[in-house]
Amino acid sequence: MTDTETPAPRPGLIARTFTMLWPHSLRAQVMGALALALLLAQGIGAALLYRAQHEYREEQVTHALAIKLVMASHDDFAPPPGPPPEDRAPDDQGAGKIGGKDGAKPTGPDRPQQDGERRFRHFHHGPPPEDVSRGPRTESVDHFALQAFDRPRPEMARRLSPMLTEQDVNPAGLIVCERPLAKDPMIQQRMERRAALMRRHINLPHPPPMEASRLLIAAVPRPGGGWLVSRVVVSPDDPWLPFTLIAQTLFIYLVLVGTMAVILRRIIRPLAALTAQVEQFAETRVATNQVAPQGPHDIRRLIAAQNAMEDRIIALINEKDVMLGAIGHDLKTPLAALRVRIECVEDDNERLRMAQTIEEITRSLDDILSLARVGRPSEPLETNELSALVASVVEDYEDMGEPVELDDMPRIVLPLRAVWVRRALQNLISNAVRYGTVAHVSLTREDDWAVVRIADQGPGIPESQIARMFEPFTRGEPSRNTHTGGAGLGLTLARAIADQHGGTLSLANQIGGDGGIVGLVAELRLPLGA
Repeated sequence: MTDTETPAPRPGLIARTFTMLWPHSLRAQVMGALALALLLAQGIGAALLYRAQHEYREEQVTHALAIKLVMASHDDFAPPPGPPPEDRAPDDQGAGKIGGKDGAKPTGPDRPQQDGERRFRHFHHGPPPEDVSRGPRTESVDHFALQAFDRPRPEMARRLSPMLTEQDVNPAGLIVCERPLAKDPMIQQRMERRAALMRRHINLPHPPPMEASRLLIAAVPRPGGGWLVSRVVVSPDDPWLPFTLIAQTLFIYLVLVGTMAVILRRIIRPLAALTAQVEQFAETRVATNQVAPQGPHDIRRLIAAQNAMEDRIIALINEKDVMLGAIGHDLKTPLAALRVRIECVEDDNERLRMAQTIEEITRSLDDILSLARVGRPSEPLETNELSALVASVVEDYEDMGEPVELDDMPRIVLPLRAVWVRRALQNLISNAVRYGTVAHVSLTREDDWAVVRIADQGPGIPESQIARMFEPFTRGEPSRNTHTGGAGLGLTLARAIADQHGGTLSLANQIGGDGGIVGLVAELRLPLGA
């Protein structure tokens, strides 16, 4: 790599993790995308709902504080001085009576309260307890200051100020804070009085707990001195809100996922059948068990187009086979006649050269016809002992006096087409003997593969030319001399046979200790479960 070249950026850890975890099937990807989208939508909806609920509660509390401060700031609505009604001692003439002087019925704002007191006294013979949940009344104090446990609420003070201004109440010096309910002295006094009344009249040992509630306090200076302090008890947030959102999310998940599952099943089933059909056709080149058009309209069109394409390909392959068969028949017949006629040639050398030429043409024709038929084998896979097949091929070369060596081999049995595998081994060993002087053959088992290696001691092949060696009519020796090489179809045919069995064929140079090439290794891999 030169100085001007920069390496391609590697994906980050998050991107690699996402790629690893992200599903690969169509159904899983659609379901995953739907789940992520629904999760995002529900999260945004929950945040907006919580915000709206929070703002609504804040508005309610702000209006309650404003109403109490406005009513208390006018003399007509100011609370009467003196202790609360339950602390007053009844006089001799008005004992057991609620009302004004001489038993006159009260009128105005105090009448409903006194009527409630009278009804409570009739049943419980005592003053009624005050409802703390409605919040204490507004009080007037000489001095107001924030405590250490108070939390200032300036945003609520900004919201409350215009409301007071509209009702002719000066908001200058307005203070709004939030205080724990249990730490407010006025609330504690009222709670103690309420508990005492409950124990005396209703026989309740303890008042209802209010620890989760909080208290909002608004204080505004009075024009003549002192402060008006208003309190509002704020109930705790709805504890069932998260469960409601979760239940809503689960319901939506069930509805959407169920609907998408039905739709995806209608789409994926014909696609899966079409995929199996294409895979089988790619392996066998035989259009069997074609899928009938089904599913949505787009999927039907795809299946119909695939079936038509397979029929067209089969027709072309059949036409090619017929043409090659005719060529083979038409050429072999005159070649056989030539073999007979050359016997009339008196010159032995000329007759020998003519016979070699006829043999070369016949061999090339056989290779071409074999390469054309290898993609469509007529014989099925049969269980054979590969080690015995390799040994048989090596023995044939040894009988011809060729320098072929065979290592000890394990017994390996697998399904294969023996005629085609024998042809591939013969081509590889012939190349090793022709170009590398000695062929060294070995057979090993590696995981789920049977590996046949044919190594020679020749000059090897340049790395840039190894891939091109598998192309038809390509030779390592550039001349067209038949004594130094064939027609250039041996490796092409051997790789086609390996592909036909679901295996691979590869070439690699052997590197010696000095870094130079000392030979070439052809590696034929066949799956044990083919």
